[in-house]
Amino acid sequence: MADLTSEQVVDYLSNLPVIQIAGLIKTLEDKWGVKAAPVAVAAAAGPAAAAAAPAEEKTEFTVELAAAGPNKINVIKVVREITGLGLKEAKDLVEGAPRPSRKAWPRPTLKR
Repeated sequence: MADLTSEQVVDYLSNLPVIQIAGLIKTLEDKWGVKAAPVAVAAAAGPAAAAAAPAEEKTEFTVELAAAGPNKINVIKVVREITGLGLKEAKDLVEGAPRPSRKAWPRPTLKR
């Protein structure tokens, strides 16, 4: 495992289902005692930065399901869990990809 390059690790992770990646993130957070969260980088404050108004934080998003991939059943399960749709509606949404699954999604809250 020590001989793997960063690119090989990224390629491997890119082929995992989202649900497995979420589990992996939780495992790494527990093992390393950290939380996976976006990091804000502070820019040097100059005259232009002082004059600019702070950007409004985006609270609603449009989510598009690009493709179901090889694990369509797992994708249907996740879509049902996230959206609260019934089996038929979630199946239709997944099989109709690519298309927006829903407009104006609220910011997600992760279950821990």
